[in-house]
Amino acid sequence: MNAERKQVLLRLDPAVHDAIARWAAGDLRSVNAQIEILLRDALKKAGRMPKDVAPLPRRGRPPRT
Repeated sequence: MNAERKQVLLRLDPAVHDAIARWAAGDLRSVNAQIEILLRDALKKAGRMPKDVAPLPRRGRPPRT
């Protein structure tokens, strides 16, 4: 399943962005990926995660074989 990803303009308080950027760096993720993970976790917690949501794309280097 290679669905087109949506783009969204998001305005954040600079302190919130900095906190997310530090968190993302600690998890070796981009800020964008960190925000998507936070949103998915919030949807799951609220019981609002769509049944047909695609898994997060794998990023980074492929595993060594």
